[in-house]
Amino acid sequence: MHKFLLILDLVDEETSIRQYEDYHKQIPAEIDQSIRASGITQMEIYRYANRLVMEIIADETFSFEAKSKADEENEAVQAWETLMNQFQQRIPGSKPTEKWVLTKRIFSLN
Repeated sequence: MHKFLLILDLVDEETSIRQYEDYHKQIPAEIDQSIRASGITQMEIYRYANRLVMEIIADETFSFEAKSKADEENEAVQAWETLMNQFQQRIPGSKPTEKWVLTKRIFSLN
């Protein structure tokens, strides 16, 4: 199993943030299926103010490249991403095409 933490900022407006959270109370079945089909076994999103942290637990078959390619070919995922894009903004310093930014672990207490 692999664990990844990614970050993203939401548009800093309370009504918009509430809408974003409402959409995530129950995501569409097609989105759930695409996530699970990629090898992701668990996913959680946490929020502080307008900053989001996503934790992904994935099996050995998962790769970001394969997930991205499958997402590009999935109309439901593309529609979901277009919808979510109105609520999201890029992390300062990220690439123009990056939404969720992969973090780097700098400490682990084992």
